[in-house]
Amino acid sequence: MAINYIKRYKALLELNHLNEYDRRVSLKAIFDRDIADNDNFNFNAKTIRPLKKEDVIDVESLFKHLTYKTENETDNKGKIIKTRDCFDFERSKRLHWILPHVENKIPDEIQVFSANNRVKNKDVIRTYIHNVQENYIIILEPQRSGQDYYFITAYYLEKKYGGLNMIKNKYKNRLDKVY
Repeated sequence: MAINYIKRYKALLELNHLNEYDRRVSLKAIFDRDIADNDNFNFNAKTIRPLKKEDVIDVESLFKHLTYKTENETDNKGKIIKTRDCFDFERSKRLHWILPHVENKIPDEIQVFSANNRVKNKDVIRTYIHNVQENYIIILEPQRSGQDYYFITAYYLEKKYGGLNMIKNKYKNRLDKVY
């Protein structure tokens, strides 16, 4: 577990040999160090905050979102019958990559841009930090005040899910400035 705490960007965290409890302890230590307990967790001089849930900042949901993914189970006709959260090794192995990206410590590898999105029937601007070389994305949403960001997600763009094509399309339709 301690070896993961000292890993740096481009190395991947070692999680396969850990049981569920030890994996969570290891990941939570990195999350707390880099995000939850980091008073300087900023991008473009704006503070990055977890989304609010019922007017309460929900750090625990953010941690889960950065280490799990939602999968749909379908019946034999293709109808979704159940969704469930599953541990995501690809997201989790890269949890410690978030901080160097938002601190802009790897500028040669990333594209930063903002684009319009349709979220719950509303137009929303989101800011993307896309590591082109490593197929990794961090998504932030500027708060209405323009002073801070909400942390939406960060994940590895797996080719089998088409995420890379989605990000390329967002980049093609990017806004003139970064919000």
